[in-house]
Amino acid sequence: MNQLPFSEGPQAISVTLSLSIGRCMRRDRTRSVIGSFQVVSLIALVAFAFSGCANREGGQSDGTANTELQGKIDIDGSSTVFPITEAAASRFRKLYPNVNINVGVSGTGGGFKRFTRGETDISDASRPIDASEFAAAFEAGIKAIELPIAYDGLTLVVHPENDWVDQLTIDEIRKIYASGDDRSPAPKFWSDVRAGFPARAIEPFAPGTDSGTFDYFREVTVGSKQSLRSDMSTSEDDNVLVTGVAGSPGSIGFFGAAYFEENKTKIRAVPIVNPETGKAVLPSADTIKSGEYSPMSRPVFIYINSKSIARPEVKLFVNYFLTHAAEISSAVGYQPIPAELYQHAQANFTGRKTGTHYLTAEGEKRSGALLEVFQEQNLQEAP
Repeated sequence: MNQLPFSEGPQAISVTLSLSIGRCMRRDRTRSVIGSFQVVSLIALVAFAFSGCANREGGQSDGTANTELQGKIDIDGSSTVFPITEAAASRFRKLYPNVNINVGVSGTGGGFKRFTRGETDISDASRPIDASEFAAAFEAGIKAIELPIAYDGLTLVVHPENDWVDQLTIDEIRKIYASGDDRSPAPKFWSDVRAGFPARAIEPFAPGTDSGTFDYFREVTVGSKQSLRSDMSTSEDDNVLVTGVAGSPGSIGFFGAAYFEENKTKIRAVPIVNPETGKAVLPSADTIKSGEYSPMSRPVFIYINSKSIARPEVKLFVNYFLTHAAEISSAVGYQPIPAELYQHAQANFTGRKTGTHYLTAEGEKRSGALLEVFQEQNLQEAP
């Protein structure tokens, strides 16, 4: 049976039904019974067809899955954003089981490398796209739609038996993680960080260098032009970092707040001193959303290849993702962005507005609160 196009709705059904009934009424009266039966059958048939069409955004009206939509969606990038995207993909698969969604975790930088080569439809990112990545996408003929989806709080964690770190300032974090030099080498013991700390070896853990979390942490602690120490244990898999920190009382590591929430019986979060208020703050729903957990609060993103949304499975998935982003983000331990920003993101996606809000016309990085940066006047399209 041929279904009605999705763009056609009740109007198309009304016309079809009226024409069919008219033809039936003009038939010989001796066939009125048969005609009546055909009209009833036609009504049922059209209603069934419309039912299948009208629910393509969310499965069938009876709650069953829509098996007509097929296709494949390739996603890669940030391990921080992975839980949100995988949760959205899992829900979408239940509605459209014949759509194959692959979600990788090669890190923000690794994801952008694949995205700018045209290998993926969507790139998860725990930081905005940078100038070199933006240029690479342009050179490859790829235009990206930038969509913020949630807030995350980068969380510093230690072993539960670490009873000496009550809080840390940004300067102390810098001292622990900066590469150092001949005059001021990176500290080997906790006693080198603060007087009163024990002479216990520091065992630092960190996400891999392709991670947006790595980049963000470096920027807010040591600066983007300085490197982090080379003797860290690194991994793109945050679960490996959790295991590492949980394995030794002298360890310290960092990753997204959601991974801490999932593993808070194994590790302990460290309060970070807000440089502006001087108050030690733990990451939480309220402190991340309000910006009180500064400078460790940040938005996370998905980037969509504008060519990919010509495929119905990609378009439907992104629409579903944006519609349910607040709910899904909360469910997996992240904080929703303001409703007005979800609306702005939806408008940008619907209008296929490509580019980034985080670069100026000169290619310089733009920074600030998400509400200030993610504004229409700041959208910079590729040259």
